[in-house]
Amino acid sequence: MTTTVSASGLTLRLGSTAALDDVSLRLGEGVTGLLGPNGAGKTTLLRVLATAVPPERGAFTVFGHDPATAAGRLAVRRALGYLPQNPGFHPDFTAFEFVDYVAVLKELSDRGARHREVRRVLEEAGLSEVRGRRMKRLSGGMRQRVALAAALVGEPRFVVLDEPTVGLDPEQRMRFRELIARAGEGRTVLLSTHQTEDVAMLCHRVIVMAGGRVLFEGTPAELTARAAGRVWSSAERDPGARAGWRTGTGSFRNVGDPPAGAGLLEPTLEDGYLLTLDGAAAEVAAR
Repeated sequence: MTTTVSASGLTLRLGSTAALDDVSLRLGEGVTGLLGPNGAGKTTLLRVLATAVPPERGAFTVFGHDPATAAGRLAVRRALGYLPQNPGFHPDFTAFEFVDYVAVLKELSDRGARHREVRRVLEEAGLSEVRGRRMKRLSGGMRQRVALAAALVGEPRFVVLDEPTVGLDPEQRMRFRELIARAGEGRTVLLSTHQTEDVAMLCHRVIVMAGGRVLFEGTPAELTARAAGRVWSSAERDPGARAGWRTGTGSFRNVGDPPAGAGLLEPTLEDGYLLTLDGAAAEVAAR
């Protein structure tokens, strides 16, 4: 993997909480999923990498540019497309006006070229027919697509997406996955999500965070492999399982340390993710 974004020792406290605790990572071209529970530090990490807030310690580069300097910070921002968790739409802007406003902020000064670019990203997001509609008249899924179109204005090389599929119905999520997959062609995309399904379908690599720390960095297949031999089926919930639930067939799917002779099941990425979080929690409890 050719590294395009590299971070080392990123540390940031918010009050008494270590939002980032010595975070190091490498990103390359394609889509990398960032998984973690609420309070894991995902949004803080994205804000740091988007140069919205500086770390207290540590450093990172984006395409070789160091945002610790004014020139480096400007270069990173020029390469960046950022979709925050709460984009902050002006309700009376039309979809076109909102994306055009972002394009102005991205220094697209030639009006004719800028409007062509705005029309291009709105068409890419499937929004050409509603580009004149006010934001307050759009559905939640359409507003998210407008925000993604704004993030893609100017062909950014580094795209940061914070929970873009939250609150979307299955059809909207499927449409959004298509857009994100397309965005990852020839770009570096970092996608924060709670949905392991999004990661399994979209991502070349995955990072798992909890408590401000990186617990895992690798491929989805490597995360799934962490649960190999640790998922089994039983007629009743196994009290020794770390997690277990009744499936649609009526049997229980258990995750943890199986008893002898258990009927093992093929693991999923979600199983590997749950065991990674569980292992971290057990390590903290043992300290």
